[in-house]
Amino acid sequence: MKARITPAPGPAAAGAPHARILGVGGYRPRRVVTNDEVCARIDSTDEWIRTRTGIVTRAWAGPDETLADMGVAASGKALAAAGITADALDCVIVATFTHLKQTPAVATGIAHRLGAHAAAAFDISAGCAGFVHALALAADTVRGRGGHVLVIGAERMSDLLDLDDRSTAVIFGDGAGAAVVGPSPTPAIGPVIWGADGSQSDAVTQTVPWDALRLDRDQRWPALTQKGQQVFRWAVYEVSKVARRALDAAGVAVDDLDVFIPHQANVRIIDAMARNLGLPERTVVARDVSTAGNTSGASIPLAMDALMATNDVGPGDLALLIGFGAGLSYAATVVALP
Repeated sequence: MKARITPAPGPAAAGAPHARILGVGGYRPRRVVTNDEVCARIDSTDEWIRTRTGIVTRAWAGPDETLADMGVAASGKALAAAGITADALDCVIVATFTHLKQTPAVATGIAHRLGAHAAAAFDISAGCAGFVHALALAADTVRGRGGHVLVIGAERMSDLLDLDDRSTAVIFGDGAGAAVVGPSPTPAIGPVIWGADGSQSDAVTQTVPWDALRLDRDQRWPALTQKGQQVFRWAVYEVSKVARRALDAAGVAVDDLDVFIPHQANVRIIDAMARNLGLPERTVVARDVSTAGNTSGASIPLAMDALMATNDVGPGDLALLIGFGAGLSYAATVVALP
């Protein structure tokens, strides 16, 4: 007879009936970079950048604003907003693709610095869709095991920029956003609609793999590169369909949506998606990209944090979150704001 798994006696992990976001927080680097500064190295203008992307400024992290530093700062604010301490966390998930150390995961260092010494901690990489992927994992963890999960989106995009590349230098910024996910008596994080189209993996990618630096001493530092028009068409026409599926899965009509927080790629994509969805005029649309730039996996929690600091949204408002980017990957869900 084969042996069976026989758990040791003790309290079994009891899942919560539902999960919700309990608090959010953000960190934006001190250095604000204007369009004119970026244009000093490329053939572009402030007017062109504003017209094509909606970006006016972005923030780039300094040497003393590491990925972990920004993640810790954002997490501290999220924990305070949620009303819990780090020792109550069961898991820490960091969505990032700009952690330049292959191992260990940056999540382990963040968890230790926060004081979450008993928590699991790991990173995930899904590009600009990473935060919603992590949020879905967190919600499933709370529903399956109970407890609290800290979700962080943190990026130092400036580490992977070729400042002479007009297609990327003007777009990206740095920062970190965090959310605490915990138990809820009622549904507050809807089903996730996620997926990937690997046939378009070259649309957003790294110029060369890291081993190219070892093989060729003259090789330039690997940098992010993208095919802007290809990504634009995919986001506007295909990802908009994903947004509708997320609304349907949550049982929320477009007219009942209070807030739309898409990945902050650029204003033209955001506005086109809003039109395609047929959002009512009363729906608040996040446009944090204008002052933060595209912060990839950090963009959605940063935009959520910025909106919640205004009087435009309130607790319980229904928000559609949708991330999309390298892969090409996507993830969308409807949440109730804390």
